[in-house]
Amino acid sequence: MSRGLLDRQTTPAEAAPPTDFDAIADRYDESLPAHVVEHYLGRRLAFIRRHARPGPALDLGCGTGRLAERLRDAGYAVTALDPSRGMLRRLRRRHHGFPAIVADGGRLPFPDGAFALTYCVAVLHHVAEPGAVRRTLAEMARVTRPGGRILVWDHNPRNPYWPVLMRRVPQDTGGERLIPEREILDGLIAGGARPIRVAQLGLMPDFVPPALLGAAAALERVIEATPGLRRLCAHNVVLAARTGAAPD
Repeated sequence: MSRGLLDRQTTPAEAAPPTDFDAIADRYDESLPAHVVEHYLGRRLAFIRRHARPGPALDLGCGTGRLAERLRDAGYAVTALDPSRGMLRRLRRRHHGFPAIVADGGRLPFPDGAFALTYCVAVLHHVAEPGAVRRTLAEMARVTRPGGRILVWDHNPRNPYWPVLMRRVPQDTGGERLIPEREILDGLIAGGARPIRVAQLGLMPDFVPPALLGAAAALERVIEATPGLRRLCAHNVVLAARTGAAPD
């Protein structure tokens, strides 16, 4: 991939306005085909269940709460947090009484060590500004208990399809910045977390028809396991542990 393409993917357009998530909340869940969304929800749920035991969890930038609901059903005590009231309204319509808070990821309204798991999915590229990204990662580490898990799952700048897809979906305005893996790692380490797994995962484009989902998933697994090719997968996935003495 050319250096120019990498630069375009990781630098937000200065004039582009941030996404108004309140305005798009009612069509956000339909921005990608339902079978592709279900594929990724299943993969994220399985990854979390493999690497973090049920306990108090924070979904930072939860959107309409689809993953938060799945995790709560799996036994995690999830608190959903998002700066958009419109997105959280969608969650509350489906699940009345779900713990949901309107707040910014750079200033989390929780004490130190409140959660056993803190995670964000497809959030940091909307935070975009380097200082804000670093503050968000530091806050994620701060509110995670010693020995707890922090998970960042975000767009991989090396994947060449993101610029094409991001021009089509309502949640992307051009002001996003795809965050390099190194920046995520540095932010977590500075915040007091120790990376324990770094991977590139996912390669299920929106144009795959339902009838070919199984074949596409098999190809996805092959690419994820192939050195070199896997660097082009759709997402950077960084799992870290909060440093410090774990509770008894």
